[in-house]
Amino acid sequence: MPNAIAASLLPEFDQEIATTRRVLERVTDAMATWKPHSKSMAAGDLALHLANLVGWAGVTLQGTELDMNPPGGPAWTPPVFRSMADTLAEFDANVGQARAALAAGSDADYGVVWSLKNGGATLFSMPRAAVVRTFVLNHLIHHRAQLGIYLRLNDIPVPASYGPSADEGQM
Repeated sequence: MPNAIAASLLPEFDQEIATTRRVLERVTDAMATWKPHSKSMAAGDLALHLANLVGWAGVTLQGTELDMNPPGGPAWTPPVFRSMADTLAEFDANVGQARAALAAGSDADYGVVWSLKNGGATLFSMPRAAVVRTFVLNHLIHHRAQLGIYLRLNDIPVPASYGPSADEGQM
């Protein structure tokens, strides 16, 4: 039976990944600690968050839940930014793993309910297809746009995404 869900997700995934990589390539090590506001993430941490977000597609398709702070177990700790070269390498590795997981998932796999938990408490539960679309892709797009603002505020040209940007007249 054809894998219709993966066939519909993969072109979108590929487009969003290509755009995200173009944005990440513009972040420099020199701006890694820069923040637009005291409540904001530093640019390097935000870039690293993007690099790791994409890997959540595999986490979603390989299990039925993720507890960020499992009772009796170690709490999730965010990775530490080292360099943009390391961040891009991590992004690329996570993209490969995520794409393979997306492509391998059957339509039935995408219908399985997946839950995000914290300390055993369920934050949300929804079918894996919805998790990939919202928790992975939409979340990635949201933070990529945030990083685009960081670029703009540092006078770094913002790459085109869904159409030309003010810095690039074409895609």
